[in-house]
Amino acid sequence: MHVEIKFPRTDPQNRVFLTWRPVETHLRLVNAPAGSPDVTVTVSSTTRANGGRLVFANTLTHQGQPSLAVTLPATGAEIAIFVGGEFQTASSTYGDVAVEVHEATSSQMLGSRPVMVRIRKNANNLASMERDRFLAALASLNGLGNGPYRDFRDMHVAGAPDAEAHGGPGFLPWHRTYLLDFERELQAIDAEVSLPYWRFDQAAPNVFNRSFMGVPNSLGQVQFSAGHALLSWVAQGSAGVVRGRGVGPQTVPALFTEAQTLALAGANGGFSGFRAMQGNPHGLAHTSHQGGWIGIPSTAPRDPIFFLLHCNVDRLWAKWQWIRGIHDPANPKAFTPSAGFPAGHRLADQLWPWCGALQPPRPTTAPGGPLAASPMTAAPGAQPRIRDMIDYLGTMPGAAHHAFGYDDVPFQI
Repeated sequence: MHVEIKFPRTDPQNRVFLTWRPVETHLRLVNAPAGSPDVTVTVSSTTRANGGRLVFANTLTHQGQPSLAVTLPATGAEIAIFVGGEFQTASSTYGDVAVEVHEATSSQMLGSRPVMVRIRKNANNLASMERDRFLAALASLNGLGNGPYRDFRDMHVAGAPDAEAHGGPGFLPWHRTYLLDFERELQAIDAEVSLPYWRFDQAAPNVFNRSFMGVPNSLGQVQFSAGHALLSWVAQGSAGVVRGRGVGPQTVPALFTEAQTLALAGANGGFSGFRAMQGNPHGLAHTSHQGGWIGIPSTAPRDPIFFLLHCNVDRLWAKWQWIRGIHDPANPKAFTPSAGFPAGHRLADQLWPWCGALQPPRPTTAPGGPLAASPMTAAPGAQPRIRDMIDYLGTMPGAAHHAFGYDDVPFQI
């Protein structure tokens, strides 16, 4: 007799990747002896050193517990529970935490399933193994300048594409989609990778060094350590990375702190006020490097630090949403009213380039195609609209999650 642990989705290797947002999981007693009674079990998790942790509940909630008692029918009928990562205790590698099912009275193990609590983390706090896996996936995506990375470069250039990404309130949902697409492409290379963020209102000595994002010399040529995965970096035909020397290991750029950013809309304001963060801190984070590709929108994605910068921009939006409890696209404070803004910046608009080529004045090409799929969720779909990018955690009734989360932003309903 054993217990089958069935998650709603697995990847092609039958692996399960979780975030703080619990998912409905089914337990089933298999091969119970004929005539045996129902079996009460305890569901909990076991964790390796520095691994993730799990919480369990009978319903979708942010108040899960480290263990849960469940009675499983001897008939083999399935019982649903919810399983999620314990907030602030993420994994560093696959299988460093597992769901375990024990018979309640004898403590006999009846089932076990390894998983990973895969979360976007502060880049300055990554373990060397996590950092190096991310860099290896990044280099593979670049493919000496010929890989899918070029699509992300081509989405973010001057002209019509720039107006899609920066021309109005769509800035934040557009870049959330962009990052999600990028992260999913990295995870297609290495499923254990998540996109880290550069918290630009703090010094990041473990980011701006030769082992991670590199250190520019007097000519702006970024220097890496021997054997570094990005030594083979090519962007737009140029080998290497060009970056100014404004940000170093102990530099804290002159921009809004996290607290100041989160206060932009005031105590009772909505997205219309918060989106001013596009200028400060976002814009100043770009120009704080004082030169190089990162300071100009049309060239910024050539420098991989761009994605860590924008991951922090999205984290700040996610944290503002959590603090204010604003995840419902129907809430007028969740996004800017559409009146007066161009196509691509209204709540119901499809997001380019994932929606395909459009008619002028919107872009007539669509590099990269539809949004990359995730084996962990069907959301937000291959051709998302702005409204689909707001409730990324699936907090609203019946909403699906996007299979990403941040190390300091919890799931809460």
